[in-house]
Amino acid sequence: MRRRVLFDGGQLAEHLATKLDEVPKAIDSWNADRLLTLPEADITDQLIDSFRIDVPTLDRDKSELAPLKETYGTIYDGFGEPVKIRQSIITLMIPYSGDRAVFTLRPTAYTDSPPEGVVADDRVALHWVTGATDPPFVRKHLDLKIDELARWLDWARSDVVGYNQRIGKLVPWLVQGRRAMLLAGRNLESSLGFPISRRPDADKYTVPLIRKKISTKPTASAAAEPFEPEWVLADADYEEALRVLQNARNQLERSPSVVTDLNEMDIRDLLLLALNSQFEGAAAGEVFNFKGKTDILVRVADRNVFIGECKFWKGPKTIVDTLDQLLGYLTWRDTKAAFLLFVRNADFSEVVAKALPELEAHPNFKRRGSTNVFGERHDFIFHSNGDTAREVRLAFLPFALPRRAATRS
Repeated sequence: MRRRVLFDGGQLAEHLATKLDEVPKAIDSWNADRLLTLPEADITDQLIDSFRIDVPTLDRDKSELAPLKETYGTIYDGFGEPVKIRQSIITLMIPYSGDRAVFTLRPTAYTDSPPEGVVADDRVALHWVTGATDPPFVRKHLDLKIDELARWLDWARSDVVGYNQRIGKLVPWLVQGRRAMLLAGRNLESSLGFPISRRPDADKYTVPLIRKKISTKPTASAAAEPFEPEWVLADADYEEALRVLQNARNQLERSPSVVTDLNEMDIRDLLLLALNSQFEGAAAGEVFNFKGKTDILVRVADRNVFIGECKFWKGPKTIVDTLDQLLGYLTWRDTKAAFLLFVRNADFSEVVAKALPELEAHPNFKRRGSTNVFGERHDFIFHSNGDTAREVRLAFLPFALPRRAATRS
């Protein structure tokens, strides 16, 4: 490839402005069903990645010299006569990571002497023709060439950092607005609401709640197919159910005389009592139920909208086995779940510290959620078995239960 002047293919600022103008068009061009059916976070991440610019970073420690080549150059002697001399062509190859196109665009800050080189997909080659043979002198000169190239990239980075920040804020806002507009146009929420009202006698119980009703609402199918609404527990109501469980946990942790001899099923029944003391279904008195192997569930029509699993800690394998079990229960329609871990006769902080990495190591793990308070609650986003686009919100709630007294002989 021919050596060329770098950073001379147009202005970087104009290029960034053009790409910003393309963002709304890119979102509007998405198929409406795909925009509604795929997880919003996945759509946002995909669009941000497609518009984000990574300014190249030089890995100068891994720079390599190509084999030296010889050429002839011309100098002039003391009488002004041209004299040909033998010279060396030194080619220094510097690996880099980032967007190749940045090497072709002029940053806002620049000088009139841009560097010259040849850019490939993963390295940039700098050339120098010299008759010098002193190694320290040659090395110093090559280091200066790398410094010059790095300085131009730093100027480009100053332009790009603001652009990337705008992309990170603009894309989620536009995606959310576009999805809301499509949902409103299809009039989903008004036609498919499913209320679950609060019990009239809820104030008599010890676990206080502020909300007066919980509801299910339709969400998108994760498969990239024509959009069809599904019943899910509304986000705010999911949070209220988790708050009931957290408050019940706090009461259990403060009642050692009550909890010490309770087994897993006994504790589960107390949690169900707390939940059903606050909520009742539109068609049944108890909306939170126990059925089959699943510990806690909310069922609407023919599908589950909330699933909870209770387990005592018996080592890190408890996390793996319970996640496999829980995700195995979930059909492709289930989107919200809770993992209630009971810790007894073990160091609580140490158990939580061991459990969290196990959760993230699961093959279905996608990312951490928004709530992460050590020892209180940790949120995770998993994908359902066999479908990476179908997201499952999982709240991990550890319980520090009183230790059992040692048995006397």
